[in-house]
Amino acid sequence: MLWFNQIRKLWSGPGQEPKATPDIAAEIVQPGLDEALELHQQGQLAQAQALYTEILRNQPEHVDALHFLGLIAMQTKNFPKAVELIDKAIAVAPDFAEAYYNRGVALQELKQLDAAVASYDNAITFKPDFAAAYSNRGVVLQELKQLDAALASWDKAIAIKPDYAEAYSNRGNVLRDLKQLDAAVASYDKAIAQEFAEANWNKSLTLLLAGDFKNGWVSHEWRWKCASFTTPRRNFRQPLWLGKESIAGKTILLHSEQGLGDTIQFCRYVKLVSDLGARVVLEVDKSLASLLEELAGVSELIVRGDALPFFDCHCPLLSLPLAFKTDVSTIPISHAYLSIDDSKVTEWATKLGAKAKPRIGIVWSGNAENMNDHNRSIVLSELMPYLPKELDYFSLQKETRQIDKLTLESNPHIIHFGGELNDFTDTAALCELMDVVISVDTSVAHLAGALGTPTWILLPIIPDWRWLLDRDGSPWYPSVRLYRQAAIGDWTSVFEKVKAALTKLTAR
Repeated sequence: MLWFNQIRKLWSGPGQEPKATPDIAAEIVQPGLDEALELHQQGQLAQAQALYTEILRNQPEHVDALHFLGLIAMQTKNFPKAVELIDKAIAVAPDFAEAYYNRGVALQELKQLDAAVASYDNAITFKPDFAAAYSNRGVVLQELKQLDAALASWDKAIAIKPDYAEAYSNRGNVLRDLKQLDAAVASYDKAIAQEFAEANWNKSLTLLLAGDFKNGWVSHEWRWKCASFTTPRRNFRQPLWLGKESIAGKTILLHSEQGLGDTIQFCRYVKLVSDLGARVVLEVDKSLASLLEELAGVSELIVRGDALPFFDCHCPLLSLPLAFKTDVSTIPISHAYLSIDDSKVTEWATKLGAKAKPRIGIVWSGNAENMNDHNRSIVLSELMPYLPKELDYFSLQKETRQIDKLTLESNPHIIHFGGELNDFTDTAALCELMDVVISVDTSVAHLAGALGTPTWILLPIIPDWRWLLDRDGSPWYPSVRLYRQAAIGDWTSVFEKVKAALTKLTAR
């Protein structure tokens, strides 16, 4: 987080928390602001806000008080208010480059992406060597899928600041999205030379996407040092096991991390650990507990957040491929490593009634909070024209977005159970009753694949690393068929291929 002359402050940007205790240079403190700034520096935001507000009562156009109130709004996630306050600061000081930058950050958080780019452009107009503005501008352009422009923006940031580790890492991301994987790794290496942990993690995902599992799993361990990583590191007094020591006769805690789909994908390793002679305690999210309680190799299953039993060592689930030195040719697979109780399947078969046509399960969106959701999820209305009427369709989604509810209501031939899906055993039972499950990249895709159900996964041109590149099948799930975009954002070609395959199914 940088501070500039006249106390004009740069916020850290989307995905990063503003520091509660920013560095404030004594020589730039203005009379009347010193107490408020000290409180702000100490993270006492309510008290600082009150003093900034008092300053504005006497000086309504006090640019720094307006700006800092906008920053507090950003720190408290009130981004509309932040834009309003920073706009007032800019009205007083139209050449305030740092205010334009912070306004761009707030607009970015509000997903007003074109406006965010314009705000960063204004910052650069008044401060041509504003490397951070070029860098954040690149982030937004990448999200807008203007990849060449994003690359140019990061190149400019690096030209201004040759040791700009974050820009090198972001540049690597866009090169990966352009399918220039070797160039992406080279850019990450530039950031790694500046000891930027995020670049190691980004590099690992690129190596894994390229199928270089040997080096990818090693770099993937850097995820624990990344501020943006979704799962906090577990600090146990018991040692981490990564495959080097014998665990015969010992109890090992295997704990889930990241998303539910990750747990489903990597719980396949539990039996391998058990086969080494260890007693396995598996800790998972509550929503998966019933599904995984009979998983082969599990001695004890506990829900995350419950008291932990005794164990000698531990390992996160996504570190198990490193422990077992997994490469693409040695992925432990079976056609169905998960199963569901027959009574649950019978219960759902009764709800569905007699089968008259082939049954197709559909999943069109995932968790909206996922940082890559804008690339993987689709709108149901866009898929609808490509679903032949001669088939029966069942929504396997528990939650639906507001934009999709009207589509469901106007298409009653798509059966949606929603609140009746209490946990993953219900979803699994429905998957078992489908002829095909069609899904975007979500946990249900992993579930159907792990059950051995024929599953068609719809993917962006650059997918999550686990689906690799340029192949129709998955080494992780033999029953999965992959439908990939031909160009960035081109879902139409994917839908057309799905329609053709469904038409063949109808004919059979």
